[in-house]
Amino acid sequence: MEVCYQLPVLPLDRPVPKHVLSRRGAISFSSSSSLFGAPDPRQLSQRRGAISYDSSDQTALYIRMLGDVRVRSQVGFEPERRSSHPYLCIDFRTLHSEYESHSAPERRVHRLLSFQRYLHSSRLLRGVPQQIPLHILDEDYTGQARCMLEKVGTWNFDIFLFDRLTNGNSLVTLTFHLLNQYGLVELFQLDMVKLWRFLVMVQEDYHSDNPYHNAVHAADVTQAMYCYLREPMLAKSLTSYDILLGLVAAATHDLGHPGVNQPFLIKTDHYLATLYRNTSVLENHHWKSAVGLLRETGLFSHLPAEDSLNMERELGSLILATDISRQNEYLSRFRMHLDQENLCLSNASHRHFILQMALKCADICNPCRPWELSKQWSEKVTEEFFQQGDIEKKHKLEVSPLCDRETNTVGNIQIGQ
Repeated sequence: MEVCYQLPVLPLDRPVPKHVLSRRGAISFSSSSSLFGAPDPRQLSQRRGAISYDSSDQTALYIRMLGDVRVRSQVGFEPERRSSHPYLCIDFRTLHSEYESHSAPERRVHRLLSFQRYLHSSRLLRGVPQQIPLHILDEDYTGQARCMLEKVGTWNFDIFLFDRLTNGNSLVTLTFHLLNQYGLVELFQLDMVKLWRFLVMVQEDYHSDNPYHNAVHAADVTQAMYCYLREPMLAKSLTSYDILLGLVAAATHDLGHPGVNQPFLIKTDHYLATLYRNTSVLENHHWKSAVGLLRETGLFSHLPAEDSLNMERELGSLILATDISRQNEYLSRFRMHLDQENLCLSNASHRHFILQMALKCADICNPCRPWELSKQWSEKVTEEFFQQGDIEKKHKLEVSPLCDRETNTVGNIQIGQ
């Protein structure tokens, strides 16, 4: 029995070639009206995206959108969370007659959809030879973001603007671009779908309601890490393994941050404090969360087990180095190496130590940015302090230093730091 799927009527940029309908493909579209039903003046905006389909899997269509994406649910329109899902999946299997007796299904939105399929179908439609690398960003509507990526190694890189241009997906887009630019995807034979899924899950596991410790901060630290990796002495000494480790550590270094500091977790007897015995509580949480996503996605499962475990351990060593309570320990060691002039970058342990220092610097490099960027970060970290203070006041706890909005200002907190 032939099944007829009804799709929202969307004006297409180009007619669909007949030969494409029998194989994989993608249709780019743009719409200046609401996606479903009659136009709503409150929803009028230019929207663009792509529909991809596969003759071997005709049960689902994959829609990629930019901007305020809305999909129809049983009760009307539901806005998608801005930073969660760069891709949407609408499953049409429930329209088949064998599902007619079931109750109306809930809309299904998945973490990862057809990124690899999208790239492949783009080659087919545009006639791009397979050997020519494609831009990771869709040139139809993210040309500005791609232009920004050409200057990703500079200290005046505006991560806030980049996050807006990528529709809240700065961490995914930036990290993927850097890994691809270094050729690490091919060198380590990383599965494209697993990698994309890992990065999307990492971005999602940052708490977007944190004013400071969120995915944009992680993207900013990753961009700063890249600046350090480009320093001449490091660029000629670091191995591809070092670079992969450094970029992954930067992207995951605050993964799952709850928006409060370690003393707060300890004095409230939080389960994380108990789990990690009040020692580097947040950093251990970030590390183990990153390892959990690596194993869940199987990103390095194709590597020998020993290599995969070594990478997890060294990833933890880098992330644990960001513990501010161990600052003097690392600074003293660094000064000792400089005084004795015995840093040897051909030594793997010395290169690892430099990566630790680079990540520590990238994590707190906001004052190195132009004033307009530095000012925004100062305001965001101060607001996160104040939010913790508000919670402490609400529960009649002693307010932590710098966290009382009634007695502190952005200026005196920054001077005190």
